[in-house]
Formats: sequence, structure tokens, C-alpha cells
Amino acid sequence: MVRALDLEDYVGHLIRRAEQVHTALWAAHVSREVTSQQFAVLNALARDPGIDQRTLATATSLDRSTVNHIVRRLTDQRYVTQVRDEEDRRRTLVDLTPDGEQLLGSLIPAAENVNEQLLEALPAAERDLAVSVLRKISHLDGAVGR
Repeated sequence: MVRALDLEDYVGHLIRRAEQVHTALWAAHVSREVTSQQFAVLNALARDPGIDQRTLATATSLDRSTVNHIVRRLTDQRYVTQVRDEEDRRRTLVDLTPDGEQLLGSLIPAAENVNEQLLEALPAAERDLAVSVLRKISHLDGAVGR
């Protein structure tokens, strides 16, 4: 008989479950139309206006094809603009439109609320540690494949 893992102690399973909880909270309290990945793109553009798509992918920890799809969709919705970089025509620069700024501004309070709801599942003394641990795990992506 094969040995089975206890999924309640398996980190990958718990991260997947936590993401399911986040996705449900996001849809219920932030937006059913704007995904958390789209929000990340809008937020990154607010922090660093006019960046190229490769930098945007790095800033959001999304692969370039996903960022390309998200930018195309947000451009179609007139939340972002895309222009060729005059200094390097291979690069496409992306920026928020006024509608994109307004959309992001309307989403931030609800996104902060979801973040608080997730952290409230933990005792106050463990919240900073939990964020720190998740940050460390999320930064393992550079080591993957080595």
C-alpha cells in the first residue's frame, strides 16, 4: 500500500487552499470583473508609470505572456495605454489612463479590506511573521530550476 501525505501539513496544498480563499474573498468584496492579477498590473503601473512590459512582468511576478494578455485586455477597456518606446522600438511602454487611475483608486480600499480579512485569521502577534514567511516563499521563484 502506498503512503499518503497528510494534506493539512503539506505546504503546497495549504498555499493552494489559501489562494482559493483569497480568490473567493476577492470576488465577493473587490471585483468580479477585475482579477487580482489585473489589479497587480494596475497597481504596478501606478507605482512606476510608463514602464515596459518586461519590467511590468517582473514587478508583478507574472510571466510575460500573461502580462501581455492582461495589458491587451486593459488596453481594450481603456484602462491602460501602450506606446512604442522611441529610444528602443522593441519595447512597449505601458501607462494608466485617467479611467485606469480611477478604477485602481476604487479597488484599493476593498483590496486592503481583503488583506485585513486574511490576516485576521491569525492572532495579531503572528501576522507580521506570516507575511514575512509568505514573502520568503514567494521569492523562491528565482531559485526554481537551478
